[in-house]
Amino acid sequence: MANVALIGSTGMVGSHILNSLLTNNAVSRVDTISRRTPQAASSAPRAKLTSFVSDDTSKWASQLSALTPTPSIFISSLATTRAAAGGFENQYKIEHGLNVELAKAAREAGTQVYVLISSSGANTKSNFAYMRLKGEIEEDVKALGFEKTLILRPGLIAGQREEGRPAEAAVRFIASALGKVHPSLKDGWAQEADVIGKAAVNAGLKALNGEAPAGSDVWILHGNDIIQYGSE
Repeated sequence: MANVALIGSTGMVGSHILNSLLTNNAVSRVDTISRRTPQAASSAPRAKLTSFVSDDTSKWASQLSALTPTPSIFISSLATTRAAAGGFENQYKIEHGLNVELAKAAREAGTQVYVLISSSGANTKSNFAYMRLKGEIEEDVKALGFEKTLILRPGLIAGQREEGRPAEAAVRFIASALGKVHPSLKDGWAQEADVIGKAAVNAGLKALNGEAPAGSDVWILHGNDIIQYGSE
């Protein structure tokens, strides 16, 4: 049985990760750390879900370090937008700074498997600032040396967001329409948020159980891989 810690549990993908964790019989305990209470907390069994809620993110690492039992898997779907953060500099501080700080805390506490929701195109040498940001998060997390680091690189994340993003919504509409014609027209470049959530949990559990591909301590899942593990 796995103990799992999750950050980003109130976001589009994170909420699906949390739901998948709560319904998976191989997961015995889930701890979330967030700025607001996850929606699932109102109906989840208290014995399985514990939520730490604080606007002061400087407290998050110490809270993660103090979890008992130590999470065997730590999942991060923490992300924000340039607009919500008030500029790219603040976005970088939140996404990179907090993600790496919490990953360090989990590694030092003895967490075995780290799962990161990243993005297709993540690359430290990208001409696009957002893709460089994602690439730098990946590289800094990999350097921490978890027993297994699992990185999901979805394309467009399809589904319904709470906050409005008109341009992205239009593309999601196109993805949904193509998917109804045939899944192959969509799956390679756009994945549903619930499928990404299931893939993060299913692949994370496989990594913990020694069922990840051999030969490397880093396992990267791209679009079609996400569809595969999210459909199990």
